[in-house]
Amino acid sequence: MPARMERKTDKANIAVIGAGPAGLMAAEAAARAGCAVEVFDRMPSPARKFLMAGKSGLNITKIEERFADVYGCPPLRPMINAFGPSDVRGWMDGLGQTSFVGSTGRVFPDAMKASPLLRAWLARLDGLGVTLHRRACWAGWDGQALVFEDGSAVTPDATVLAMGGASWRRLGSDGVWAARMPDLVAPFAPSNVGFVVDWSPHMTKHLGAPVKNTGLIIEGVTHRGEFTLSARGLEGGGLYPLTPTLRAGAALALDLKPDLTLAQIRDRLGDRGKTSLTTHLRKTLRLTPVQIALLQEFARPLPIDLAPTIKHLDVPLRGPRPMDEAISTAGGLRWDTIDDALMLRARPGTFAAGEMLDWEAPTGGYLLTACLATGLWAGRKAAKWAQR
Repeated sequence: MPARMERKTDKANIAVIGAGPAGLMAAEAAARAGCAVEVFDRMPSPARKFLMAGKSGLNITKIEERFADVYGCPPLRPMINAFGPSDVRGWMDGLGQTSFVGSTGRVFPDAMKASPLLRAWLARLDGLGVTLHRRACWAGWDGQALVFEDGSAVTPDATVLAMGGASWRRLGSDGVWAARMPDLVAPFAPSNVGFVVDWSPHMTKHLGAPVKNTGLIIEGVTHRGEFTLSARGLEGGGLYPLTPTLRAGAALALDLKPDLTLAQIRDRLGDRGKTSLTTHLRKTLRLTPVQIALLQEFARPLPIDLAPTIKHLDVPLRGPRPMDEAISTAGGLRWDTIDDALMLRARPGTFAAGEMLDWEAPTGGYLLTACLATGLWAGRKAAKWAQR
């Protein structure tokens, strides 16, 4: 069987499968630890999902107290504590990519896009001697060797798997790797994703409209955040953090006037006389056209006492959009199948990082930060293992 790479140095040799943020960070960590590192990626160019995420502004992390608590995943805590938001900013500075903190604590590169950061990162990796193999599709193991679909193989001293989850197939993250280790994997599920609503024709003119100043009620708790009406249902940043609960079957309702009490709404509505209902709602409660449309869509025939419905408008969701439309996925390598070094218990010397691991985070920089943190952790541990 032909070898993809031959050992050309006495250094410990590390193979990284996957050239997304987790894989590239693992490669950097291992190279800095003195290892010879080769990265293999199935796509023609690296970090495609990373580039797509930064197309409209790369939110790479968030400055927030108790940042690690947001994940609700105790095994992640030591990795986030070792490489948290301030460390991400320092790492970016080292690449010549300064950043700024937005009004909500979200961190963006001054250049906003991901491409300048990626170019600087790839140049650094090249300077560290890291080799990137494109169109190298990993096909599994043959004993201790990593084999590829073109028939080539390599037997490194340690391996870091960083092949992502199961969303955005066209960008290289398809979850096919899970079939090669089914006993180790929790089923994938869409995360940070829109939910299906079957709209009636009268909603057509409102599709694409943002819904603001509206509360999202789940299990008695009201969450604030903007979302959007799409042709397929609801989507947007205000909805995505609620994915785990909605995915589990929780009901969704809207509070169209979250800053007013039920009594205040009743008082303002009063007697509308001969005024049309739409005009009355707009003038007395300042409901927007899209809010009024939602009220008409989900509550017809409208009750005489509209106040309770305005405060709690039930939304008939038909489940999440398909996994390939999700920003990220839950599921992946179960924590009981890996040790504290992120090494697979069933395959010593093989480590994992990034979205391959079974954790879930909201958007807002949490996803990228954890990918970088786990990549750094796995890369360092793999180097230590290989150099023993």
